[in-house]
Amino acid sequence: MGIPILKVIFDRQKRASNVKEGSIEVRITYNRVQRFVTTGVRVLPYQWKDGRIIKRLDALELQHTLDLFVVHVREVINDLMAKGEFDIKTIVSIIGGKNKHNASANLPEQKFVMDYFNERAAIRKYGRSKDSQGRYERFLRWFENWGGMITLADITEANILKMDAALVQRGMKPYSKWNNYHRFLNSFILDAIDEGLLHKNPYKSLHIKKEKSSGGIGKYLTIEEFRRIEQLQPPTNYLRHARDLFVFQTYTCLSYTDLSAFDVNKVKEVNGKRMYVGHRGKTGQEFVFLLLSPAWKILESYRGKLPIMSNQKYNDRLKILATMAGISKPISSHWARHTGATLLLNSGARMEIVSKVLGHSSIKITHDVYAKLLDDTVAEEMAKFEQMLKTIE
Repeated sequence: MGIPILKVIFDRQKRASNVKEGSIEVRITYNRVQRFVTTGVRVLPYQWKDGRIIKRLDALELQHTLDLFVVHVREVINDLMAKGEFDIKTIVSIIGGKNKHNASANLPEQKFVMDYFNERAAIRKYGRSKDSQGRYERFLRWFENWGGMITLADITEANILKMDAALVQRGMKPYSKWNNYHRFLNSFILDAIDEGLLHKNPYKSLHIKKEKSSGGIGKYLTIEEFRRIEQLQPPTNYLRHARDLFVFQTYTCLSYTDLSAFDVNKVKEVNGKRMYVGHRGKTGQEFVFLLLSPAWKILESYRGKLPIMSNQKYNDRLKILATMAGISKPISSHWARHTGATLLLNSGARMEIVSKVLGHSSIKITHDVYAKLLDDTVAEEMAKFEQMLKTIE
């Protein structure tokens, strides 16, 4: 019968490049049948030589993790062979901790992080909006590619700090780091503690900055700036499309996700006015707004089908439009939503109405995001009033 042969393989699918890491796997060969088990470790081509990880600050640590993984695979196989239960066809799922015969199943700290996180994510995503599900999936992709934690035993204060450093290196701000990465890891850790797989939460000893989002504060255009964007005559169609999307967004207060899902067939006439009712892709919360004439005019110009483009391309083109309009603010698609809400509030619209237009689950959310902004606006308006009085004097 022979003994299964193990070999560590780098970039089996030939996807690595000078800027893209390749996956390191363990190949298991038995009776001419092969199976591959991912180790969770990824490196660039020049960081792999003769079966060893090199030219990385954490090379020794990653190599140690890799060596432990290979030892673990061999232990599982030996245990199954001794019991006469080895099956090459199911070995991948067994090594991943998904079979009761796993030799390490009684060691919670040896459970593989990605296996556990994927199991928990499937439960946590159930019933949530597509946007929320997508956020879990984005975190899991990034976390696996980062590869800094292989087993639950690797979830330590030191490794969380390394993860934070990796996020900082990507240019992530405190709010984005916590909201899009640390928050998800923390939720999985809490699940593992509840199941008795971990004994403590490393986050309790750490001080990872969360820094609340500034929401709409500072991320809006004044009415004068908005008019400059609206009245621009872009030289190319793709810039014109970006301008029209931004203007349409401002008049409807839609997020980019909901803009992409906009369906003209949902426009209903109520008392002679065009109304739109939808549900936010992010939360599933209902929103409703009046389709104002400028927005309807844009919609008509495209025969009801908005010229949707990727968010990245949209944002890149908005930067160009801002420069053309003499606006130094780093505008993006989300600025349109905040601009629309700000203009509504400054025109005298009640907070509860704006909350309904934005699709917030409570008026408190709307107030928390825009209250300070309104305070700033009040200050600006009173300063203008003071200047007017001085002119009269």
